[in-house]
Amino acid sequence: MVGIVIVSHSKKVAEGVTELALQMAGANDHIIPCGGMEDGSIGTDAVRIMNAITEANTGDGVAILVDLGSGILSTETAIELLEEPIEAVIADAPILEGAIAAAAEAGQGTSLSDVIAAAEEAKTFSKRM
Repeated sequence: MVGIVIVSHSKKVAEGVTELALQMAGANDHIIPCGGMEDGSIGTDAVRIMNAITEANTGDGVAILVDLGSGILSTETAIELLEEPIEAVIADAPILEGAIAAAAEAGQGTSLSDVIAAAEEAKTFSKRM
C-alpha cells in the first residue's frame, strides 16, 4: 500500500488533516503526520520529514502532501537525505482535500502514480453542489 505523509508548518494541522483522512478514507496505518518543529514551534524540518517518509514507506512508494512553499523545499531536501531509495512524490494538491483523496485511493491498493493523480485531482473539486 502506498504510504502518505502530511507535511505542515503546524503540528496540529498535520495531525488534524491525518485524522480527517483516516476517518473519511478508512483504516490506513501508513498516513504519517509531520508538522512543526521538534520543539513544537511552527516550521518544517527536513530530518523529521525524512523520518516520516521512511515510516510511511511500505515498499510501494510515498505520496507527500504539503501546506506551504517552504515545506516543499524542506520535503525536497528530506527526499535527498534518504539513506535508502524510496519513491517519494510531492503532490501538487490542496493538503486537506488531497489527503482525503489520496488516502481513499491508497486504500484501494493502487499505484503511487494513481494516488498522486487522485490527490492532484482534488484541486478541481467544487465545494458547492
